Amino acid sequence: MKVIIAAAQTGGHINPGIAIANKIKKENPRAEIMFIGTTRGLENDLVPRAGYELKTIDAYGINRKISIDNIKNMIKTIKGFSEAKKIVKQFKPDIVIGTGGFICGPTILAATKYKIPTILHESNAFPGVATKLLSNKVNTVLVGFSDAIKRLPKAKKIVVTGTPTKIKKVNLSESQKNKIISSLGLNSDLPIVLVFGGSQGAKSINTTLTSIIENKSNKNYQIIWAAGPKQYDIIKEQLEEKNININKIENVKIMPYIYNMEEMMNLADIIISRSGAMTITEVAKTGKPAIFIPFPFATENHQEYNAKVLENVGAAKIILDKDLNESTLTKELESMLKDKNKLIKMGQKAQKVSIDNVEDKIYEEIKELIKL
Repeated sequence: MKVIIAAAQTGGHINPGIAIANKIKKENPRAEIMFIGTTRGLENDLVPRAGYELKTIDAYGINRKISIDNIKNMIKTIKGFSEAKKIVKQFKPDIVIGTGGFICGPTILAATKYKIPTILHESNAFPGVATKLLSNKVNTVLVGFSDAIKRLPKAKKIVVTGTPTKIKKVNLSESQKNKIISSLGLNSDLPIVLVFGGSQGAKSINTTLTSIIENKSNKNYQIIWAAGPKQYDIIKEQLEEKNININKIENVKIMPYIYNMEEMMNLADIIISRSGAMTITEVAKTGKPAIFIPFPFATENHQEYNAKVLENVGAAKIILDKDLNESTLTKELESMLKDKNKLIKMGQKAQKVSIDNVEDKIYEEIKELIKL
């Protein structure tokens, strides 16, 4: 079994691709798997780290506005199509899988030229441009959320599989919780609010959290906050100017990055974050109530559509980035925290959105296409 997976740029595209590759390898240890990406994205770190070969081509997202840069990118992407054709012709895969983003364009089109079965996986509730354009060309579109189905009317076949994630629901014992909380320098008496903005942090969320800390507005709850590696030092300096030691803030633990995210998400009472598809999937999987602040510049505003998947079932609240400040966030937090039973019910509603056995469902669709 030979497989090409097209995945590039962000972890939200690459990690599902790696999860699919791992599932294929688990079921078929002798399977040959190659990734196609660009020279510019996280795939150059994540794919080799996962133990897979990566081939790179020229491919760019096409802006709808006419400009010199856009024309240059179109020419480069046409070149990328030729490069993808060459790779596909030489490797001779049994199937080509795309996990979202512009890299799928040239790779999937190259596969269809050679009549190779194709699958697209779309994590977002609002499908990206590449998925929309390719949906009637691939054999099967797999989606993370059922909301995406109505937005892909030309697809030949759509299956709701969910999105693969490493993070699972873990029922921590009281002693386990207390040990984690103690290691963070926090206490077990107050609820915990977990805040993060993606791997690089989110400036508007960080600004709001800084105000909450400076004004000591979090007397009734504790904060575990991943500020992002680049922004951590900036926040540290800002707090020092106010004579606040970043390592000695009451009810607060700030860190550049959280490596044990599964543990932290299962520990938290409420999660505050952006609303990328992977985050929505993880929040639903762990069954946590959330406050989402969608990234306002996400393509076609897809993060707000993602957040609405959980808001619509009563599992989350949305604060738009333009409305985010200390007052709006504090008001929403205090409203949620005062009713513990409501929080529990919100978490249960979030879990109902979660899809089990995601990798198995995806693998079944792969098997069906290549007649395993």
